[in-house]
Amino acid sequence: MIPLELLAPAKDLACGLAAVDHGADAVYIGAQRFGARAAAGNSIEDIRQLCDYAHQFAVKVYVTVNTIIFDEELETTEQLIHQLADIGVDAILVQDMGILRMNLPPIALHASTQTDNRTVEKVRWLAGLGFQRVVLARELSVDEIAVIHREVPDMSLEVFVHGALCVSYSGLCYASQYCFGRSANRGACAQFCRMKFDLLDADGREIEHQRHLLSLKDLNLSDYLEELIQAGATSFKIEGRLKDVSYVKNVVAAYRQRLDAYIEKHSDEYCRASQGHCTYTFTPNLNKTFNRGFTNYFLHGRQPDRHQVRTDIFSPDTPKAMGEYVGYVKEMRRDSFNVAGTASFANGDGLCFINQERALEGFRVNRAEGNRLYPQQMPQHLHAGMALYRNNDQEFERLLSRKSAERRIPVVMHLDVTEDGFSLRVGDTTVAIACEHQQAEKPQWENIIRQLSKLGGTPYECSKVEIPVDFNYFIPSSLLADLRRLIVKELQTPEIAAAYRVERCRLSGRKVPPIGSKGAAYLKDSYELNISNRLARDFYTEQGLSVQTSAFELSHPKNALLMQCRHCLRYALGCCVKHGGQKPQWREPLYLRLGDGRRFRLDFDCRNCQMNVYATD
Repeated sequence: MIPLELLAPAKDLACGLAAVDHGADAVYIGAQRFGARAAAGNSIEDIRQLCDYAHQFAVKVYVTVNTIIFDEELETTEQLIHQLADIGVDAILVQDMGILRMNLPPIALHASTQTDNRTVEKVRWLAGLGFQRVVLARELSVDEIAVIHREVPDMSLEVFVHGALCVSYSGLCYASQYCFGRSANRGACAQFCRMKFDLLDADGREIEHQRHLLSLKDLNLSDYLEELIQAGATSFKIEGRLKDVSYVKNVVAAYRQRLDAYIEKHSDEYCRASQGHCTYTFTPNLNKTFNRGFTNYFLHGRQPDRHQVRTDIFSPDTPKAMGEYVGYVKEMRRDSFNVAGTASFANGDGLCFINQERALEGFRVNRAEGNRLYPQQMPQHLHAGMALYRNNDQEFERLLSRKSAERRIPVVMHLDVTEDGFSLRVGDTTVAIACEHQQAEKPQWENIIRQLSKLGGTPYECSKVEIPVDFNYFIPSSLLADLRRLIVKELQTPEIAAAYRVERCRLSGRKVPPIGSKGAAYLKDSYELNISNRLARDFYTEQGLSVQTSAFELSHPKNALLMQCRHCLRYALGCCVKHGGQKPQWREPLYLRLGDGRRFRLDFDCRNCQMNVYATD
């Protein structure tokens, strides 16, 4: 049986607990430092509490230690990893290869998407280094994933299925560091890609004016889980370590239901990666949670269409959440308007629209009377015929603000008679109490079942109590309660929970094998290796590379390649001849220009179907 894992983000302990309750098989969370979201750090004590809670359901906890590390931070990082191992963390996500030369505890290592995992060669190399899992680049198609799985079949493959998209291959984006001194590889991305740009040609002619040309829609692969599973992916990751708890609840529940439906149809081959089933007080709806519009990105490669401007991937009008489409403006009055559509509205709903200047405008509904809405203030640029979107659904948020899910592990209890009392067994775990055998004067089965089934406040629910057919003994309710408490305690012991934990590997003292010539050719000496400390430099030297270059953050190269993008503006604007577009009328090279006048040269690497963004200093 192949376990399929739903992997959820956690900004903090509350989000982590909600992820478990709503169906996650694993949770990833950042520690106080060295996670790729510097604004989402958590104490060791909070992570320990999450581990204790999650492991009751055999849910795993992964911690992100996936920034590049400076020399003065090496000792602190090693201490952190030991602390994480001590509290029961199941794996850490790693970017900096200097970690492999540390004195590591026995903890599993996952290669973060920050290590740019997009080729068979890279994944095979990481497998040889002892990584148990790689997080694949978001840009890969289902066919490319299948090739990697076929060539490196023993490597666990984790893929993103939902949430925000970085426009550059992860780990290879230096624009934030270059422009603002905030390193994406240090968890401090300033979101350069969400900004407005002009697009200029070589003659300075303006092709596009102040648009969000690098801002992508959000990923949504909820309809494509079967394809990903068949390609060989086994862990399905939801982005969102900066998202709030309502996002976690809704998105995790939605994917839990989709994944469970697939497992149920293929129960002879696949199974859940954790225990417990969930019940919800709401109907999950991905459209109601923060999104910039959805895309399946490059799951099926580039998808040519007949439109001159292809917006299936990027969102050039706004980088903000638009939410769900709720209808269009039918009729305007002085203080209200009518909406044509089937959506229902509530006081306090947040609505938005794209105005005639192609900018996003939002407003709040003060009063809703059916489909007639009374805003707090009538939007100045709202006109009849405009499409409306809801980016804050008051009723839905109200449901999610309360307890909205419950997770329980079904257990079958077997009551039996022992020489000096009675025993209770669940699975392979048995407890017993000494008690005089008294024949019952009246039937006891109903009371026995009722007492043993009182599992409220525990992770368990009793699906069945099995009692021998000839059982006719009286057991006081207090002793039945003792049996129930004993079995719950035994089921929750670390030894029992450990049976469901990920198998750990000890890298401490392991000699990392040198890569062959093919691997050495793939890993050329460049700031793209993100070498920021002496251990990482020693590591790559042992790998057979003559390392002369430091990480971008330390070397500050001129005219540097800042971003490598599969998103291509030539294609998006309908001017990629290779994919059926028109021959462009502009003269290249093209440039992106920020509002402050700084320019960035675009290079179109058609052989690799990639757009590169260069500094121009």
